[in-house]
Order: sequence, then structure tokens, then C-alpha cells
Amino acid sequence: MPLVSAGSTATTEGFGVAVTREETSWRCALLAPELLDDLDGVITALRRVATAGPVFGLVAVDDEFFVIVRPIPGGAALLLSDATAGLDYDIAADVLDLLQVPIPEDDDVDDDPWPEGDLTLLADLGVGEQEMQLIVDEVDLYPDEQLAMIAQRCGFGDQFAAVLEKA
Repeated sequence: MPLVSAGSTATTEGFGVAVTREETSWRCALLAPELLDDLDGVITALRRVATAGPVFGLVAVDDEFFVIVRPIPGGAALLLSDATAGLDYDIAADVLDLLQVPIPEDDDVDDDPWPEGDLTLLADLGVGEQEMQLIVDEVDLYPDEQLAMIAQRCGFGDQFAAVLEKA
């Protein structure tokens, strides 16, 4: 899992999904693949979505970790499922930077992964802090499986699965 430098032709594997809800209707749309390395780009793309309801992004990177991004006035609520990913991935390092959390030291990588950010950022949509912590702690699951659990709990599991089939 090497860090992809700006001049590299390697690409980060994974996906990003923009999720919106208008009244009782959920919609999911794939984000551009280049946003997997660009937290500011994800936030900007989500801010451009025109809806009266909630908007957030679910990003899974290299079968290693996920990021949830929810624009809020004056910034974004963020959740990074594995803070140690900040050592190897630009988007994870950017999340930690915005959260004003230092990137873990190499010595910390031997420890179990831990989340950083707001475990309550989807509480109003059906996934409370304790349930989010349980999902994040399920290290036997891949990030896409963890995000599918979150989607199911919030009520847009079918829409999430359908958009991933197109990826």
C-alpha cells in the first residue's frame, strides 16, 4: 500500500459514492475515480449537489479503509475508519489534517487500527455512535462491506448496491 505520488501513473483502487435523500427517496451516484485521492475534491463535489435533504459521501480505498464525508456549514463532518491509513494514503492524511489529529507514528501501526472523526455523523439517519463504532471495529470486513452495512441501516442499501454494480 504505497503512497501514490503526484507524478505517479498508479491509481488508487476503490470507489466513492455520493448519497442524497430528498424527502423519503434515497439516491446514490458514483463519484469520479480521481477523487479517491482528493478529499477537497470530494467535499467540493458533495457541496455542488442540489438537494434539500442530507448529502454525504462514502469512500472505500484499496480494501483498506473507508471515509465518510458530510458537508456541514463551515466545513465537513468526517469519519476515517483507520487512522493508521494516514501513513500511506493522501486522502486519509488529509482527513486527519482537517480533524487536526496528527498522523500516527510508524510505531503505532503495530496496534489495532482505530477510527478518527465523528462517529455520530450519520446518527440522524439511523446509525448512532455505538452502532458506527461496532461497524468500524469489524476488522474482518472489507470497507465496501462495512459501508454496505451502514447503507442498509440508513435505508439505502438497495440503491447503494445498484450503483456499485455499475462501477
